[in-house]
Amino acid sequence: MRDVVVTRPLSRADLPALAGVLEATGLFPAGLLEGMAQPWFAAPDGAVWLVAEGADGVCGFCHDVPEALTDGTWNLLALAVHPAAQGRGVAAALVTAAEAALRGNGARLCIVDTAGTPDYAVARRLYARLGYREEARLRHFWAEGVDKVTFVKRL
Repeated sequence: MRDVVVTRPLSRADLPALAGVLEATGLFPAGLLEGMAQPWFAAPDGAVWLVAEGADGVCGFCHDVPEALTDGTWNLLALAVHPAAQGRGVAAALVTAAEAALRGNGARLCIVDTAGTPDYAVARRLYARLGYREEARLRHFWAEGVDKVTFVKRL
C-alpha cells in the first residue's frame, strides 16, 4: 500500500529525523549529515535537498548537486528511505520531485552512482524503473569486487 508522500526542501529541524534514517539504512554515517547540509543552508540554490514525509513523519531524503565542469549535469549523491517506509513509493516520489527541481535549475542530465553488488539490486531496479539507464560500470571501484554502476537520465 502506498502512503501519501509529501516532498519538500530540507530544514534544520529535519536533521535529527534524517540521522535516524541514516542509522537505519547505513547509507553513510549520520554524523556527516549536518556538515553535508551546511553549504545548502548557506546557499540553497547550489544544490537540491529534499525530504519526504509520510504518515509517520520524515522518512527519507535525496541530495543532488551540479556536477563540476559540466553544462547542466547534476549528480544525485544520496537517496535514503527508512526501511519501515521502503516499498511505498517514497524513493520514487523523492527522485521525481528532485528531477522537477533540477529541470527548474536548467539541468539536462542527472547521473547517479551505485554499487553493483546484490544488496544494491533494489536501487538499480528503482533507477531503471524511473527511466535511468546504466551508462557505465567501473569494475572493483568501491572495493575489490564492488563495481561502481553509473546511471544517467536525460531531463
